[in-house]
Amino acid sequence: MMLTIIIVSILTFCLMEGITWLTHKYVMHGFLWYLHKDHHQPAGHVLEKNDAFFLIFAIPSWLCIMLGLQHHNYMAAGVGFGIALYGLAYFMVHEVIIHQRIKWFTRSNNRYIKAIRWAHKMHHKHLDKEEGESFGMLLVSKRYHRKVVQDKEQVHRTQ
Repeated sequence: MMLTIIIVSILTFCLMEGITWLTHKYVMHGFLWYLHKDHHQPAGHVLEKNDAFFLIFAIPSWLCIMLGLQHHNYMAAGVGFGIALYGLAYFMVHEVIIHQRIKWFTRSNNRYIKAIRWAHKMHHKHLDKEEGESFGMLLVSKRYHRKVVQDKEQVHRTQ
């Protein structure tokens, strides 16, 4: 039982990066743009319509966990836990590290953190739903990692 939940949770967590990429590109930048638009064109509010996506992912997670455990369907529970864990990682990366809604990790020199920040900055340079780039969250293209390395080398050369 517990091993099934752990394995399915880990697999689901890993699959969520692809699901998030697809959802971000084709749903958030597609037919649900009206919810995501204020994230690209902020109005200065603490909460955004975009925050509704939390519920879009949290409700199926909660239902899988609750119903899976109630009915001894440990695969379903594992899926729910995997989605929830990805949601926690997403919150930490997107809200805390990238957008700094909570002021933790504000001065990190970690190469990975710099790469995800740069990738997200490139995503947000597009104010409309078309012509976007970098739709993932935890995995970013090598070109963003290369950009961070080049910037660091440039700083060392000028010192």
